[in-house]
Amino acid sequence: MAQTETSPAVQNAPAPYPNAATTEAEPLEEPKKRNPLVFIILAVILLAGGYYGWHRYQFAKAHESTDDAQVEGDVYPVLPRVGGPVLSVKVDDNMPVKKGDVLVTIDPSDYQQRVNAAEAALLAAQAQVTAARAGVATAQANVRTAQTGIGVSQANQERLQKDLKRSTFLRQQDIIPQSEYDAVQANLKATAAQRATATDQVSVARQQVAAAEQQVAVAQAVVKQRQADLDNAKLQLSYTTIVAPQDGIISKKNVQPGQVVGPGQQLFGIVGSARTWVVANFKETQLEDMKVGQPVKVEVDAYPNEEFQGHIESLSAATGARFALLPPDNASGNFVKVTQRIPVRIALDKVDPEHPLRAGMSVNAVVQVK
Repeated sequence: MAQTETSPAVQNAPAPYPNAATTEAEPLEEPKKRNPLVFIILAVILLAGGYYGWHRYQFAKAHESTDDAQVEGDVYPVLPRVGGPVLSVKVDDNMPVKKGDVLVTIDPSDYQQRVNAAEAALLAAQAQVTAARAGVATAQANVRTAQTGIGVSQANQERLQKDLKRSTFLRQQDIIPQSEYDAVQANLKATAAQRATATDQVSVARQQVAAAEQQVAVAQAVVKQRQADLDNAKLQLSYTTIVAPQDGIISKKNVQPGQVVGPGQQLFGIVGSARTWVVANFKETQLEDMKVGQPVKVEVDAYPNEEFQGHIESLSAATGARFALLPPDNASGNFVKVTQRIPVRIALDKVDPEHPLRAGMSVNAVVQVK
């Protein structure tokens, strides 16, 4: 039999389903399984976040905090009490000083002259006292002299009275003439007048004693006044030497030698080094459970890795706005309610010499109220 030949067109024709055999030959891919570690990590994150949130909630319930707080310290202004040119300035900025150290010297020449004048006035007043006392002695001597005159007059009067009795008897017997009798009577009247005059002289002399004693009192008062003037002049002279009122560090020096200063002019300040404290301005809504003595944790911006422990020492009796230059007046204009802040003073339990706190440093205060 003859073989049937296939035409080239039929041989080159494409297969009706070219991928059919391939599809049937390859197996189907299975879906990828999720890694369980991802779910574990998410669960741990959720649990940690929940625990942290619960812990922060519990912490917030038992604590009140604010970053509106700063370190405070004693700052002593150095003010001259007398005026004059400055002779010398013995300190400089940021220099430590001790109580009693000489800081500034003011020219004492004018004040020394006042002391000299006051001393001279005091000596003159003391001399007046001496003279007044001498006047008292003289007046007392006059009193004694007048009293002696009274005694002499009294003795003469008694003698003449006896002579008059004898003369009267003798005249009645016509032994003595009338002229002699009249002379005795005249002498008796004169003696009586002399006694009255001596009595008046005693009274005048006693008045002179009282006046002299008054002069002594006045002179003594003048002495006290001159002594007070001298003490004041010496006090003013002592003010020309300005000394440190407390231990501390010089800050904001504002004086130079040769400068003329006046009373009350601030020359510089001394920041006290003895102690510091913290003033935290809490909102009024945070004070419900806050009491004196509660522990406080203080975080200082200057020392981010350190914590300072303290306690509430006192709470202010008024808000900070009440001490402003222009305190708010809610009775005028439109009223807008603003949450006020109350200054709370926090005392530090101990001082850390390695981390000194300086006045004005910013801190964060956390008070444990429960």
